[in-house]
Amino acid sequence: MLATLLVALVAIIHLAILVLEMFLWEAPAGRRAFNLSADFARQTRVLAANQGLYNGFLAAGLAWGLWLGRRGTGGYLFPGLRAGRRDFRRADRQPQNSLYSGAARAAGAGCRADASVGP
Repeated sequence: MLATLLVALVAIIHLAILVLEMFLWEAPAGRRAFNLSADFARQTRVLAANQGLYNGFLAAGLAWGLWLGRRGTGGYLFPGLRAGRRDFRRADRQPQNSLYSGAARAAGAGCRADASVGP
């Protein structure tokens, strides 16, 4: 139950980020959320929209996992992919944030493949 609530919360956060990055990037609310100047927001709007779309896919994957529940792999696959992306990004020896690094490995270890799912 707690895991379901946390996954739903993360999906909602990703949706909020999608809205900020895709639709409100140059608006006062978006610039205030990310502490951007109007000029910088205008120059980076395409990059922000791309990041927003990425966050939308993450939200969709998390929602898909919630909908499938224990019947499918979505609840394990998408958080695991997200955690693996974070560990891959940190492979360049940047200082790690101890709050997230252990959680990323723990979530990545929870990934599993289900032979009944696939083409």
